[in-house]
Amino acid sequence: MNRRTFLAAAAGTTSAGLAGCFGLLETRTAGQPPVLSDRPDAVYHPTHVEGMKMEAMGRSGDFAAAVMYSYPHRFWTVSGSTVTKQSIQSDDAAHIMVAVWDPETEVVVPDAGVSIAVTKDDEVVSEEVIYPMLSQPMGFHYGANFGLDGTANYTVEVDIGGLSGVETTGSFDGRFTESTSIDLDLSYSEAEKENISYENTPDRAGDQTAVSAMTMMDMPLGIAPSADELPGATVGTASTGDAEFVVQAVEADRFGGGTHVAVSPRTPYNGMLIPRLGLEMTVARDDETVFDEELGAVLDPEFGYHYGGDLDALESGDEIELRVTIPPQVARHEGYETAFLSFEPMTLSVA
Repeated sequence: MNRRTFLAAAAGTTSAGLAGCFGLLETRTAGQPPVLSDRPDAVYHPTHVEGMKMEAMGRSGDFAAAVMYSYPHRFWTVSGSTVTKQSIQSDDAAHIMVAVWDPETEVVVPDAGVSIAVTKDDEVVSEEVIYPMLSQPMGFHYGANFGLDGTANYTVEVDIGGLSGVETTGSFDGRFTESTSIDLDLSYSEAEKENISYENTPDRAGDQTAVSAMTMMDMPLGIAPSADELPGATVGTASTGDAEFVVQAVEADRFGGGTHVAVSPRTPYNGMLIPRLGLEMTVARDDETVFDEELGAVLDPEFGYHYGGDLDALESGDEIELRVTIPPQVARHEGYETAFLSFEPMTLSVA
């Protein structure tokens, strides 16, 4: 997942092609405020807010995808419980982002194993297995910083490996498992990049709040459905690690009968879905344990991406305990890198 290759075929042209970009890096990227020294262990407003430029959308097989770019920027990767800052490199020209979703329901698809190859005149400029990421304005997406060969028309080949380790239910049953590739056009201009919005926010930096979600986009954002929008009965919402966990109980044939307990983790403020974590659930009834298992990741057209477990019934008075065993294994844009890392057990009572 950390593979990064800038092919020799492009290396000879990079310095000349990015000559104009280095001035931009000085005014935008190199001029970014330093990372706050007193960040809270929670979601916080970043030191600056960057816009982005939408480029193209396409569809192949079960997937739709879009590509966009912004200034190269720092981000943080997560491996287990270790958080590592990824700094901007001298040859980074842009932060390229890819969104992947179901074109029928517009449900965002995490865990799809996305890599991209950027070509110019049929020559590979950059290629990488890109990171699953969380951003405050955009939510879940895939992205990384890339070197480019100056102002040019590029093709971004988006390779989608397909879902792995995620159960699909309802009309999604059996879908999203086949790999596919989508070619998208990216018209990169250093001058146009300089016109992408950029705002330093010293008056809000570090506040325990978030940048608002993007609006007026032609693609779905990774926003989890609200409790009112979800099928079934809401058991309750619990919070830990600055993440919120909506717990829903539903009787539906597509989950195999009985009661399906769906746990939907999301960020505070914007309600962005949080995927790729480990979650266990215990259900106790009259001092007897009736369920004690790890919850599996599930992709459903109504619930979206969530964690689910099935039991014969959930009864009034049952006590549910949820335990996060693995922090979300997603990279984070600034403002999320100190949150969703340390969790306490959560308890809810069934009314």
